[in-house]
Amino acid sequence: QVQLVESGGGLVQAGGSLRLSCAASGSIFSANAVAWYRQAPGKQRELVAVIISGSEVHYSDSVKGRFTISRDNAKNTVYLQMDSLKAEDTAVYYCHIVVGGRYYWGQGTQVTVSS
Repeated sequence: QVQLVESGGGLVQAGGSLRLSCAASGSIFSANAVAWYRQAPGKQRELVAVIISGSEVHYSDSVKGRFTISRDNAKNTVYLQMDSLKAEDTAVYYCHIVVGGRYYWGQGTQVTVSS
């Protein structure tokens, strides 16, 4: 069982930056995928960024060029650096990890971007 705890969310003005962290209770070294999702009010949860098999990285078109996902296996932590934030980035952001065929989610962290 892996517990995930996100942090780093908050209120920021448009154009600003935030860095989200996702700390895992166990090793993520062998994780098949680590990802960030987000869910805005009244909308479905959507994929923001993912690292597959440790090296293949994908971003949604809406954040490409502004967000950067990374992982630190030594610290069992996944990060999401968010720059040039827009009001439409406002959402609850969730960390998601796939390890050994099992899926784990964090509790979410709120990001609010004021325009």
